[in-house]
Amino acid sequence: MKKALSVVGISLLLAACARPTDRGQQYVDGSFDEVLNPVSIIASDKPRDYSLFPGQLEKVETLSPRLSTPNQALYDSVKTWLAESGEPTALADYGISLEQMGGGDSYGNVLFTGYFSPVIEMRHQPDAEYRYPVYAMPECGERCPTREEIYNGALDGMGLELGYSASLIDNFIMEVQGSGFIHFGDTDNLEYFAYGGKNGHPYVSIGKVLIERDEVPREKMSLKAIKDWVALQDEATVEELLNQNPSYVFFTPKAAHPVTGTAGVPLLAGASVAADREYLPMGSVLLAEVPQLDEQGNWNGQHVLKLLMALDTGGAVKKNHLDLYHGMGEKAGIDAGHHKHFGRVWKLTKPPVSAEAETGEAKQ
Repeated sequence: MKKALSVVGISLLLAACARPTDRGQQYVDGSFDEVLNPVSIIASDKPRDYSLFPGQLEKVETLSPRLSTPNQALYDSVKTWLAESGEPTALADYGISLEQMGGGDSYGNVLFTGYFSPVIEMRHQPDAEYRYPVYAMPECGERCPTREEIYNGALDGMGLELGYSASLIDNFIMEVQGSGFIHFGDTDNLEYFAYGGKNGHPYVSIGKVLIERDEVPREKMSLKAIKDWVALQDEATVEELLNQNPSYVFFTPKAAHPVTGTAGVPLLAGASVAADREYLPMGSVLLAEVPQLDEQGNWNGQHVLKLLMALDTGGAVKKNHLDLYHGMGEKAGIDAGHHKHFGRVWKLTKPPVSAEAETGEAKQ
């Protein structure tokens, strides 16, 4: 019996030692049972940078009464805390309640990925180079065509083409991001293609497909790695890969304006995230140890404590997963594509004041 216990003990020890740390994982809080877990205090020794948050909060308070009104008590308390302290252990002193996200591994390691706003060169009419269309949402009832059917001409002749690019993968990446900026070289106009709907078929990650096919190592997978792989393939091979994802996103053209998320508020790079609104409703405030990466996309051994706001959603962003907005353009795309690392995250809330409490305060 003692021998059996020793074997079990050794197995548990080996399992503990085998916990990965290469992408910023930490194991300092024990285990969690839920996506959101009430805690009494935040003990973080990470360097702090709250500089971007006030600008994002100002946009919410100025432009979105729908978000700011129900959250104003929290927002005011956070602003006071920032002005007077900024010390995470002092949050409870400002009447702010805390819930730590449990992480996909139940040890508090929340996945951070990244997204951005592409800028794609297009033409209004197709030619030999610019021949890959982007479409507006069709009226297709209960069954819209799959990606493969669309590539094979299912939408031809419907007048849904919004423009033509020179790159099938650029169009695909804009779909994954949900929106993008378009420069029409024939008229020198800049437009914003907003999310216009999807075909209702399930989303499949082409990055995962490339990993499973041993085309790209799991540890090297990124948006840049996908584009590098695509650059070495012929058109038929690329199309076959993209067809593994039957989901297809349509767009609505608008005049160029600041990038907005699901909440309808302009997004600031580094201050806003897409999140699962079931757990983090739009306008939620998060304190997060955000993993820092080097130029090659590897975790550099550091986290920075930041304040973030949940202002967007995404089909692949569920539960213990946050998608950090990186901004617009090629550099933002490279940086966003590298992010698949982990950090600790806390949701900040302010308990609603009861009518009785408000009445009592007024009498005083």
